[in-house]
Amino acid sequence: MTAPRHYITTTIPYVNARPHLGFALELVQADTLARHHRRRGDHVRLLSGTDDNSLKNVLAAEAEGIDVQSLVDRNAEAFAALRGPLTLSLDDFIRTSRDPRHRIGVERLWRRCAEAGDLYRKHYEGLYCVGCEQFYTEAELVDGRCAEHSTEPHLVAEENWFFRLSRHAARLHELIADGTLRIEPAARRNEVLALIASGLHDFSVSRSHTRARGWGIPVPDDPTQVVYVWWDALGNYVTSLGYGTDDPTYEQWWVTSERRTHLVGKGVVRFHAVYWPAMLLSAGLPLPTDILVHDYLTVGGRKISKSGGTTVDPVALTEAYGTDAVRWWLLREVPRVGDADFTPDRLIARADADFAGGLGNLVHRIVTMVHRYRSGAVPVLGDDRFAVTPLLDVCEKAPSQIDAALADFDFRRATGVAWGIVEAANRCIDATRPWELARAERQGNGDAAERLDAVLAALVRACRVLAEELRPFIPDAAALIADQVTSVDGSLPPAAPLFRRLQQATQHA
Repeated sequence: MTAPRHYITTTIPYVNARPHLGFALELVQADTLARHHRRRGDHVRLLSGTDDNSLKNVLAAEAEGIDVQSLVDRNAEAFAALRGPLTLSLDDFIRTSRDPRHRIGVERLWRRCAEAGDLYRKHYEGLYCVGCEQFYTEAELVDGRCAEHSTEPHLVAEENWFFRLSRHAARLHELIADGTLRIEPAARRNEVLALIASGLHDFSVSRSHTRARGWGIPVPDDPTQVVYVWWDALGNYVTSLGYGTDDPTYEQWWVTSERRTHLVGKGVVRFHAVYWPAMLLSAGLPLPTDILVHDYLTVGGRKISKSGGTTVDPVALTEAYGTDAVRWWLLREVPRVGDADFTPDRLIARADADFAGGLGNLVHRIVTMVHRYRSGAVPVLGDDRFAVTPLLDVCEKAPSQIDAALADFDFRRATGVAWGIVEAANRCIDATRPWELARAERQGNGDAAERLDAVLAALVRACRVLAEELRPFIPDAAALIADQVTSVDGSLPPAAPLFRRLQQATQHA
């Protein structure tokens, strides 16, 4: 039986400034899903990239007094470079201003929708938020301001191309309601259904060449207009696969993949769950199967944002505290629903409690006992499982429970399952008291020797299961654990500290 294909994507961010921790959250979530599905035997393709063709990028370049391409190239490189500090297993990275695959695919998508009769040109006047790259009605504003950016939109009047979004409302509602297009969590799905039920309006899909400062992809056969940045950007999910060319990658990963999964922030749900599927319906292309929505990271209650001035540098965090500490906080602390407030102290506290005080201490204790009582050789787990059955049960159930949690897009629950193994192992040590069994063994008690073998074997097994199940979440730390409990020439390596305590390190810095 052929393994299923799973195509996983992040959004592609504007590059008006360097990346922040909010986007790192999405990258780490996507990478965790990709690693998890690879481990379970799926064929996986993981895509990220940058949205280069935004007016925000143009305005940022003007503010710096440099040309747009120079600013875009510089900042896009910073996003691409996150691969190393965050230990990302990306298969592809697309840049919308540089990648030759992109423009061809965007033009093809445009023409397909035009052939379907879904594009028309008209004069329009409306309130435009540059931050969102979106028109708003008065009713959608909060005290006259964009709810996302707290800025007053600009009044814009021009002739644009429009897409017949209203034409696809009924079909969109049906596909989302019956789960063909799955949106998680359910609260976001209900929001989208309510939005569609309230009535969808056609939306502008081009900007005048003048207002765009000439930056962007020209509308096919209309050089006075450039393609609206969201139409341009959303297309990356198929243009990166060679859509519009004879590249078989598109057929392989979009048309025939069992799962096509987009990870997105809550602020761009409308674009991904309404605009993008409608564009695909118009063009006669398959839809994504899953749209997984995360909420925001905040600092002091304010959304982390490049334009809002509230930002946290993920690279600086990894340099200060390590990649595993950053990844673990993002996956262990951020809830499935609701924003999460970040501080370095919270990251340090979580890492010290779970790594130095939890994982590291547990593995060190177990390896030390194996060396002390069995000269480093791991005993074979026999039929007499003494008091270790509860621990073995936890280890046995963990993989399927992690599968279920990640299927629900619940990273906190998934890491909680893994942490349950740590807790079960500690309970096993407390209940069996291996040091007392060793003392009884030295006094000639044969049953004690068998029981000690069972305990040590079960504890090492727990560490090995932990190392394997933690690989998608904290791959570097998982590799350290695996190395510590892998026999070499019949014996475990000597026990060694696996994690430094960050609180002490920062106090002495």
